Amino acid sequence: MKKMDNEIRPFRREELIKKLEQEEKWDVIVIGGGATGLGVALDSVSRGYRTLVLEQSDFAKGTSSRSTKLVHGGVRYLAQGNIGLVREALRERGLLLKNAPHLVKNQSFVIPNYRWWGGIFYTVGLKIYDLLAGKLSLGASVFIGKDETLKRIPTVKTEGLRGGVLYHDGQFDDSRLAVNLAQTCIEHGAVVLNYTEVRGLLKKNSHIGGVIAADKETGKIYNIDGDVVVNATGIFVDNILRMEKPDSRDLVRPSQGVHLVLDKSFLPGDDAVMIPKTDDGRVLFAVPWHDRVVVGTTDTPLDEHSLEPQALEEEITFILKTSGRYLTKKPQRKDVRSVFAGLRPLAATEGDSGKTKEISRSHKILVSEAGLITITGGKWTTFRKMGEDTISKVVALKRLPKRDSKSATMSVHGAKPAPDFNDPLYVYGSDREKVMALIEEHPELGEKLDDGLPYLKAEVVWAARHEMARTVEDVLARRTRALFLDARAAVRMAGETARLMAEELGYDEQWQKEQVRAFGEVAENYII
Repeated sequence: MKKMDNEIRPFRREELIKKLEQEEKWDVIVIGGGATGLGVALDSVSRGYRTLVLEQSDFAKGTSSRSTKLVHGGVRYLAQGNIGLVREALRERGLLLKNAPHLVKNQSFVIPNYRWWGGIFYTVGLKIYDLLAGKLSLGASVFIGKDETLKRIPTVKTEGLRGGVLYHDGQFDDSRLAVNLAQTCIEHGAVVLNYTEVRGLLKKNSHIGGVIAADKETGKIYNIDGDVVVNATGIFVDNILRMEKPDSRDLVRPSQGVHLVLDKSFLPGDDAVMIPKTDDGRVLFAVPWHDRVVVGTTDTPLDEHSLEPQALEEEITFILKTSGRYLTKKPQRKDVRSVFAGLRPLAATEGDSGKTKEISRSHKILVSEAGLITITGGKWTTFRKMGEDTISKVVALKRLPKRDSKSATMSVHGAKPAPDFNDPLYVYGSDREKVMALIEEHPELGEKLDDGLPYLKAEVVWAARHEMARTVEDVLARRTRALFLDARAAVRMAGETARLMAEELGYDEQWQKEQVRAFGEVAENYII
C-alpha cells in the first residue's frame, strides 16, 4: 500500500531509535511501558525533563491490558477503611474522565439487594463514596426499588430480590489508554520504545547512571546514560532490583485475577452489576464493554509470574458458579468468548497473611543505596498520581532541578469530548477522521477483518503506521481488543492482519507465517 511521502509519522520506530542514538544523556530513564511506567513518563515530560521509556515487550502487554476495565475509587477499599486511597483514586478518576474522554466514560452500577438491611447499608456507604469524590463525582448514589432494579438488570435473579443501590464509577479501555499515553509522551518530546529490553544497569561512582538495553528486533545493544533510572516494571520490579543487588528481597507479591468475556445477552442493559461479597470475600463485577460483558475477578496468590499467565480451572469454575447465582441466564463454559488472566503487582508487606486481597493497593516508592528509584503497588486509576509522586520524590532528593508537575491537566492523545460510544471507532477519538480518510484513500480497507467483530482492515494499517504496533498480537490484543472479546474470531483474523502489517512494515511471507503461528499459540490461553 503506497504511503504518502509527506505524511508526518512521529511514532515511527526508525525515528525514535534515531532520537535515542542522538541524545547523549537523559534526565529520566523509565523501565517499563505499562500503566506505572507511562504514568511516570507522563509526569516527567509534563515538567520538561528529557525522558526515555523502555519496554521489553509491547505497551501494556502484561497486567495493564488485563484489568476489569474500571477507573474507580474502590468500593471495597472504602469498606476496609482505606479512606486516603479511595479519595486519591476518586480524584484521579475525575481527572482521567476530563483528560481522556474518548476512552473513559461514566458507568452506572447496580448492587442487587437480597437482605432487608442491604439497601440501607450500601446506600449509606456509597453516599460516603460520593462525598469523597466531591466536585469530581460522576453522579449521586441512590436506593432503587425492585421494579427499577429489574428494569435496569432484567437478567438478575428475582428470587428474594428486595431492590438495589445505583451508583456511578468510570469504565475505560486499558490498553488503548496505554497506547495513547505513549503517543502523548512522544508528542511532548519523549522517546518511548517497545521491544527494547533493559539487560543491565550502568554504575558511575557507585551510583546508577544509566542502563544497558537491547533492541529486540535488531539485536543492537545500547549503553544509555541517565541522571535518574526509574524501575516501573510492575510484577517484574524484583528482576530489575536484582540487577543492582542480586540478593534483594521480593517487594512484590503477585496475585492473579481472571475475567471471562460473555455475550451481551447475559447483561443486555447499559448498567453494570456489582456483587459486594463473594465466597472468597472479593467483589464480583459484570461490566458491559465493547458490546460484550466482562465478568470477574478472582484473587489467586502465585509464586511465579509471566507475561502470559493462564487462567486456572478453579478460577473459571468460580466465576461461572458465582455469576450464575445472580443471573437468570446462567453462563456455561460454551458461552465464554474469551478468558484472560492478569497479575496484580501488589506491594508485599512484612508478616504477610497470605490473603492478597488484604495487601495494600497503595503505591510505594523506594530508593536503593545506588540511587535506583522503584515504584511498586498501585492500580490503573492512580497511574498519573503514582508518576507525579515518583518524580516529586526524585526532585526532593535533588536529583533533578525543581519544576512543577502539569500532568493533572494534560490532555491525552486523541482526547475528544462527547464521543459517540455506539460508534465502534470511538476509541480513536480525534484520530477517527484520519482513520476514515485512510479508508477513503483505499476503500478496500473499509472491509471487516471478521464478521464476528466490528474491526476494519484500516485499523491494522493505522496501528502499524501510527500506534507502534509491531506484531499481529499487538494489533489483535491491544490496538484492537479482538483477542479479549472473541478469541476464536481473533484467530481467524490473524492471517489477514499479518498480510496487511507485512505490506505496511516491509516484511516477507515467512514473517507472516511466523506471526500467525505465534499468535495462535498465545490465543490458545484465551480459549476454553
